[in-house]
Amino acid sequence: MAAKKKAFDFERALGELEQVVTAMEAGNMPLEESLKAFEKGVRLTRECQQALQEAEQKVEVLLKSDEGIETKPFVDTEDDTYDA
Repeated sequence: MAAKKKAFDFERALGELEQVVTAMEAGNMPLEESLKAFEKGVRLTRECQQALQEAEQKVEVLLKSDEGIETKPFVDTEDDTYDA
């Protein structure tokens, strides 16, 4: 029997990502530790992005299921300089 997938905790993952970034910005880590932290940060970023995409898709499906509601593509209004 396959194991049940553990629910993703977006807020926990985002908090961990913030801790990783803060630790790396301090610049006090040896190279090997920095690489491990970077790998963790990339993994957390991807997981958070996936969770956000899934939430956006759920909202779009819910809006499409109601008659009379028009869906529009999500457009980020913030001026982010970070592209993932």
